[in-house]
Amino acid sequence: MGIAPFLLGNVEGLTFFKFLGTGGGSGFSLWPDFSTYAFLGVWEQKVDYDNFITQNSVYLAYQKKASSQRNLILTAVKSHGRWGGVNPFQQEESIEKKTNSEFKAVVITRATLRWSRLLSFWRSVPTASKAIKSADGVRYYKGIGEWPFIQQATLSIWDNFEAVNSFAYKGKKHAQIVKKTRQKKWYKEDLFSRFHLISDNTLSLDK
Repeated sequence: MGIAPFLLGNVEGLTFFKFLGTGGGSGFSLWPDFSTYAFLGVWEQKVDYDNFITQNSVYLAYQKKASSQRNLILTAVKSHGRWGGVNPFQQEESIEKKTNSEFKAVVITRATLRWSRLLSFWRSVPTASKAIKSADGVRYYKGIGEWPFIQQATLSIWDNFEAVNSFAYKGKKHAQIVKKTRQKKWYKEDLFSRFHLISDNTLSLDK
């Protein structure tokens, strides 16, 4: 995973990408999940994405070693912050105007931690994990990241944005975590993005 970005080269239509590991246990453990990896890409057109997952040699090499593959196609609704100095998720206004009930909601959060705040942050992770586990309307969640301990992200799938808002703004546990984040200045860089889930397809790759 570490050298994969250098192997990828120029891919038509790919404007931003990350190869990501995942957390073990319920998804937010310090110990990695060595059975699950993720590729995140931002594409100019869906045809570019289709060509990549069917023809790109680097991607196909990973696919050959996998037993299953889950493809999530998302369209950005709202995004603020930075990932590597940029905000890669451009809002699609025509999609945002549609009612939230037409699509499930997806949230991606990402942060680069300050070295001096690592211990404080990881002490609070179990509380955050319990908060989302018990949240109403959450269908899936997983911790993802570029580098263990330092660059962390989460992906979660919800019934709708009403469920996301209820968790984010009404849940006491989450509110306490947000407050602590600001007080302790855990993050050197962070990003919070919301999406509509356009397609969710899981393929069995067992040979």
